[in-house]
Amino acid sequence: MKRITSILAATTLLAGPALAQLELEKDELTFGFIKLTDMAPLAVAYEQGYFDDEGLFVTLEAQANWKVLLDGVIDGQLDGAHMLAGQPLAATIGYGTEAHIITPFSMDLNGNGITVSNQIWEEMKPNIPHDAEGKPVHPISASALKPVVEKYTDEGKPFNMGMVFPVSTHNYELRYWLAAGGLEPGYYSPENITGQIGADVLLSVTPPPQMPATMEAGTIYGYCVGEPWNQQAVFKGIGVPVITDYELWKNNPEKVFGINADFAEQYPNTTIAVTKALIRAAMWLDENDNANREEAVKILSQPEYVGADYDVIANSMTGTFEYEKGDKREVPDFNVFFRYNATYPFYSDAIWYLTQMRRWGQIAEPKTDAWYDETAKSVYKPAIYLEAARLLVDEGLANEADFPWDSDGYKAPTPSEDIIDGIAYDGKAPNAYLDSLPIGLKGDQRVVGTEIQG
Repeated sequence: MKRITSILAATTLLAGPALAQLELEKDELTFGFIKLTDMAPLAVAYEQGYFDDEGLFVTLEAQANWKVLLDGVIDGQLDGAHMLAGQPLAATIGYGTEAHIITPFSMDLNGNGITVSNQIWEEMKPNIPHDAEGKPVHPISASALKPVVEKYTDEGKPFNMGMVFPVSTHNYELRYWLAAGGLEPGYYSPENITGQIGADVLLSVTPPPQMPATMEAGTIYGYCVGEPWNQQAVFKGIGVPVITDYELWKNNPEKVFGINADFAEQYPNTTIAVTKALIRAAMWLDENDNANREEAVKILSQPEYVGADYDVIANSMTGTFEYEKGDKREVPDFNVFFRYNATYPFYSDAIWYLTQMRRWGQIAEPKTDAWYDETAKSVYKPAIYLEAARLLVDEGLANEADFPWDSDGYKAPTPSEDIIDGIAYDGKAPNAYLDSLPIGLKGDQRVVGTEIQG
């Protein structure tokens, strides 16, 4: 647990750059996080004194799992949290726990990987092309896994893989990768929330820090998770990451900072102050071509944050990614915290998550394009973000050119060459996008019992 001292905060009240403009409605705050590399903006905002500068007394508390974290924000034990992007959306539409959660700040791009056990890797390798040096050619398609899954199925063995939460990026990225390789990852229905209806690969929930041990025990054959838990498998010699989400979808959205809508309404200045501190942390993490990353790794390796070894976190956080032992490659954008407008909460990012919920049956009924737009706008709050950014620019703490002032909230469509299945994504046309995906619900289709109808 981290706590800002009263003396330091009191000094900030006299000297902080923002406090002449913002009168805080609440200055003692508790934020939750899961032990993952991408909680970094929270840790950096604390350690670099950016919360202090806003006059905020902040406590950061690690949470046991994503459900406990979400419940903490809903019931007010936490004032906000590092969240799966799907959590505010799912809560707001009433999938699982119902509550209106919003986000004024996206925490990062990329940062995940899919890892398989050594045994599965050996069985996949004959199906993977290799370069002149004998190294696997990346990105690796799940089509290389398909014959392995079919073999296990023929032998009567269920093929189990892990993801971190039903509405996690990791669930949707693992499903995306599997489907792009011709494997059915299974469907949800209102009556059956396992997500395993009609599945070739059975996906189940495992908390991120437990992924390597669960795979080592043989309970799962692989998993999709954020760092440092893919690199941990490499260091332990128990598994091989086969693809990063940067290779799956270049610069895809990842975590968000989530707060209760009532909190933002009751404490608008506090919400802006928190957003300012997080933007400054994100800027620090990416500035000067990631020059601060080694210092960031030292912060994250502390037990109260991620608590993994420095070398494990640095393996991906400092611009490289190691697949097999010794096969370390340059991936400078594996973790992106600020560049490419990473922190701006784009409606199109929200809509991608909603399309994946619909694709796999978590949203059971068809929805109009207008519904996707309205739902995204009820959760993602770029106006709050830009208000915080404007104050930072006015205070000389940020550059005007670094923010998308004139955005309508939608990114330009992601081109087909940036996504592993070669299918472009346009957030303004969600139903057309769903129709373009060969595996998954589309149009009026529904899951009824164990069948897709419509």
